[in-house]
Amino acid sequence: MRLNASFVPLFLAVVVATKPVIVDRSPITFPLLKKLNVTSGHNLVQSGKQRAQLLRNQALRKSGQAVDDVLVDEPVTNEAVIYIADIAVGSPATTYHLIVDTGSSNTWVGADTDYAETTTSDDTGSGVSVSYGSGSFSGKFRFLPREEYTDTVTITDDLVLSSQSIGVASRSSGFSGYDGILGIGPTDLTEGTLSNSNAEIPTVVDTAFSEGLIDEQVISVYFEPTTEEEVENGELTWGGVDDSKYTGEINYTPVTNTYPASYYWGTYILGLRSPLHDLTTDPGIDQSITYGNSVTILDNNAGITDTGTTLLYLATDAYNAYAEATGGEYDNSVGLLSITSAQFDALESLFFSIGGVTYEFTPNAQIWPRSLNTAIGGSEDGIYLVVADVGTPSGQGLDFINGYVFLERFYSVYDSANSQIGFATTPFTNATSN
Repeated sequence: MRLNASFVPLFLAVVVATKPVIVDRSPITFPLLKKLNVTSGHNLVQSGKQRAQLLRNQALRKSGQAVDDVLVDEPVTNEAVIYIADIAVGSPATTYHLIVDTGSSNTWVGADTDYAETTTSDDTGSGVSVSYGSGSFSGKFRFLPREEYTDTVTITDDLVLSSQSIGVASRSSGFSGYDGILGIGPTDLTEGTLSNSNAEIPTVVDTAFSEGLIDEQVISVYFEPTTEEEVENGELTWGGVDDSKYTGEINYTPVTNTYPASYYWGTYILGLRSPLHDLTTDPGIDQSITYGNSVTILDNNAGITDTGTTLLYLATDAYNAYAEATGGEYDNSVGLLSITSAQFDALESLFFSIGGVTYEFTPNAQIWPRSLNTAIGGSEDGIYLVVADVGTPSGQGLDFINGYVFLERFYSVYDSANSQIGFATTPFTNATSN
């Protein structure tokens, strides 16, 4: 067939129009609200230790190993610095205040505000359960949803998930004032949470990617240090990073293969070192973790980064070494190490070496905000360290938890597709706000 000149442009136009249109979507960011939910320092420390035990036990169960559960007689509320995201579910939508958690992956609602079924709600017929506290302890962070649903989930106007799996709680405890969890941990953590299947449940990040709303299976977290009990001082970025929130470069490291940290956003810390030690002198060799110039704190250890934990937890022997190095004394009134003004003046930085890159955790970053001392039962002029005992010796595969006190000093990126975590400094890494 011969095409005349006037027909060719029309033919080409039709061909071009039928080709798929590739849209380069920008990352989507929305704010996070910080709330201080603490009645005492003791409960704050214990809450984190119980969470660590749960994380360890969950990994044991997934690997088929026996779990020696520890029963807790009295209920303990969710004592933590909590970050809240307002998420809408259904159409017409109901807004829920959800706790952002990198240590779990199921998203669920109904703890405080009841789930409202709408025309977009689809009951899957499956039960689902997730624990956020230790063993059979049913008081703290445990919920038993009646059903698993799929529904429309609106994160922002530009990020509307048309078919997201969510759990609906029929019973919960420890979530007063909050409606549930926005789980942004690895997808593997959802395995075994359904009552009739061992299948994994797509996380909110998985769904956003599969529905073409974001270009990468990446979520980034940014917090600013603050001395206020309730303030909007963080943000969650979907599908990439917010270049305005970090300084320098983002350095990535693979999720550790060391068990049980490998089940979570786990990293292998090569060192918390003095800057006087040249990390390049022994390429490929595991380095030590030190405080100051010479005191070893941890050596070749794996752990996790967790928005659901407030403090910086270290294995018991590392905690004891840190206490000895700083001169900190256990303060019965708050459950934390306390130091004098003179000891604070002499306090040295911790240096985290993650993936061969060193991150300085300054003396100011190591202390609880003094304006919030009374909130944890401390004295107004007290100086309390934010490093706590995780409750198990080193070498267990979960030897540290970098909680919010760490994350408010460093930008963090969670890349599901490539199983890697990124860190970068921020304008607040060396802040003296505490």
